[in-house]
Amino acid sequence: MRRSRSIVIVSLLILICFVLQSTLFRTLTFGGIGPNLMIALTVSLSLVFGDRKGLFIGFVCGLLCDIFFSSLLGFNALVYALVGYLFGKFERMIYPDDMKVPLLTIMGGDLLYGFLSYVFLFLIRGKMYFSYFMIHYVFPEMLYTLLLAIPMYPLVLSLYQRYMREIRESEKSYAQRDAQQITGKADVKS
Repeated sequence: MRRSRSIVIVSLLILICFVLQSTLFRTLTFGGIGPNLMIALTVSLSLVFGDRKGLFIGFVCGLLCDIFFSSLLGFNALVYALVGYLFGKFERMIYPDDMKVPLLTIMGGDLLYGFLSYVFLFLIRGKMYFSYFMIHYVFPEMLYTLLLAIPMYPLVLSLYQRYMREIRESEKSYAQRDAQQITGKADVKS
């Protein structure tokens, strides 16, 4: 039940972020720079689901961007999948209450995407404007994405904790034991 619910919620999140990125935030650009909601979503979902699911989510997000916006099919799918996999490795290191690490990883994901885009789309063709590209395109996009990730990550995390998180057997046994201890102590006191 939770697995099918997770698939539906993740699909809706991907669809909503894709529509927002391709419509609303195309009109709200600053100096031709818009946020990359798909990278923010890929990193956010990778942080809560882990590296394997992050790889698949990144591939789907990148493939959507490739199909609708890119003339090179597969580049974004590969880069987003790599970002999802790498930042999914941080799953065990993230504390839900602390927002600094998830926001830093979202910035890192956008920075990695911008760097790999430069290397494979510009550097290979002999265009050596690395500092110009980073200062005028990558860093502003990274900051704009970070501003939108501030409300996005807590939303993704709360959806995950409420509807998608699979309760492991060890967590069930600890919860049952704690409930029995609490009820046992309550019976002794009354």
